[in-house]
Amino acid sequence: MPRQRDRAESARVQLLVAVGTDKHPFERLLRWLEEWHVEAADQVGLTVQHGHSRPPAVPGAVPFLGHEALQTAMAGADLVVCHGGPATILEARRHGHLPIVVPRNPTLGEHVDDHQQLFARRLGAAGMVVLCESREQLWEALAAGLADPTRYAVATDAAAQDAQLAAVTRVGQIVDELVAAASRRRPGWRPWTRSARGAERDR
Repeated sequence: MPRQRDRAESARVQLLVAVGTDKHPFERLLRWLEEWHVEAADQVGLTVQHGHSRPPAVPGAVPFLGHEALQTAMAGADLVVCHGGPATILEARRHGHLPIVVPRNPTLGEHVDDHQQLFARRLGAAGMVVLCESREQLWEALAAGLADPTRYAVATDAAAQDAQLAAVTRVGQIVDELVAAASRRRPGWRPWTRSARGAERDR
């Protein structure tokens, strides 16, 4: 569970880092976070969901967060850093965050294919995430967020619900297309979860 803030932490920028539940480790992101935290420790309060990766040497590290705990962490965060998982990105935006996204890289053993990179780049080009594919980009984004956390806030209101639903539907279509493209490039590979449409396409 995310820790309750004490008075000192309440004055700090609250940062949530979430790598999701994929079985592949994401050591690269956690190493960048550890290195950055050495200089920023007195400015930030952390909750770090590290999944199947080794626990990072920072405060506030937990392997996994249940649904309710993740909602609480999202609601209490000033900034959100996450992997390129569509569900995590959409949850962050639903809570009013423009997420800082570091997509997993399959060439480093962080995922089975490059769909997170393709997906995050498309969202980055559309201004829906802050795309960071290098340590320097991540540190620059975090420095900007510490200086002004509202820089990475997005509006959420009741009038936007229909647009959000349409966006979620479109995201699902994009992911289907990316996974199908990856499958065509890698004969014999099958994603671990399949849409009905994807299954029909392979028959």
